Amino acid sequence: MKLKVLICSVISVLFFSNCQEKPKEDSIKANYLDFSKRDDQLTGGIKMIPIKTPKGTFNVWTKRVGNNPKIKVLLLHGGPGLTHELYESFDGYFPNESIEYIYYDQLGSYYSDQPNDNSLWTNERFVEEVEQVRIALGLDSSNFYLMGQSWGGILAMEYALKYQKNLKGLIISNMMASAAEYNAYAKDVLAPQMDPKILKQLQDIENNNDFDNPKYSELLFKHYYTEHILRMPLEKWPESINRCFKHINPNVYVYMQGHSEFGITGNATLKNWDVKARLKTLTVPTLSIGSKYDTMDPEHMKWIANEVQNGRFLFCPNGSHLSQYDDPKTYFPGVIKFLKDVDSGEFRKS
Repeated sequence: MKLKVLICSVISVLFFSNCQEKPKEDSIKANYLDFSKRDDQLTGGIKMIPIKTPKGTFNVWTKRVGNNPKIKVLLLHGGPGLTHELYESFDGYFPNESIEYIYYDQLGSYYSDQPNDNSLWTNERFVEEVEQVRIALGLDSSNFYLMGQSWGGILAMEYALKYQKNLKGLIISNMMASAAEYNAYAKDVLAPQMDPKILKQLQDIENNNDFDNPKYSELLFKHYYTEHILRMPLEKWPESINRCFKHINPNVYVYMQGHSEFGITGNATLKNWDVKARLKTLTVPTLSIGSKYDTMDPEHMKWIANEVQNGRFLFCPNGSHLSQYDDPKTYFPGVIKFLKDVDSGEFRKS
């Protein structure tokens, strides 16, 4: 009899706890697109956030999509100098899961102010910019997930290494932790895969410092980008990606990344960037994403997941650098599962 009473009690507790949890989830879903109590209702979620810098105050563009008090994902775009537009595929996936996400153009990018001052383009200043954006949007360790892709991954790592106490979760998408190893992968692994004649034409243009030659971009897009940036024929590239490339700020890009697409070269400021030795200090739950055809070594991305203290690796077998577009069936379920596992307390490192 006592055993029967105990079993009934346990069942009652489980049933009651499930009933308590479901209304919270239902409430988030029901209010996901309700802007009525927000100060950005008139602008559809867009806010221009003032950023203080050593060279004065400038404004950066942000746009919140959805309401979820527990999961808020700030998206750091690549480049440097590209735009939030490379993330627009998220519109087809995150709302279905009631995940709040924030588009954001970093200072110097198309929708934000674009001061003509190279002293502003440093990792340290960008980190402080992200911190000011976080504060302005009211994000904290109870709900703040930071997701960065490519250069955005560099920025995400740098931010976490200084401010991980503010994070609930970190996502590093398609970015290695060492510029030198990225360069070596481009030179020793990816370049030899190209048609030798095409590769020589590209190398000749680079050696002659003739980057304004339209042939350079033509060859890159046709023979390199469609293999390692976005694995689709150019005529089928999504409009959002074409718009993103159209809106690039070449001054910021070249100053930090350099002209060449085969690694970070010349006097680019990111040429010697490396945080490998510091990653072991990260304790925040971290998802590292690598793709088979990426410009970044997927084995290095797997290493990152093992090097941080609470890491998980997501491998996209059909993806390249923009695997949210060419391997969405792997990319989005993996990202969504990470967010929900961390939120529910069920996250386990791989």
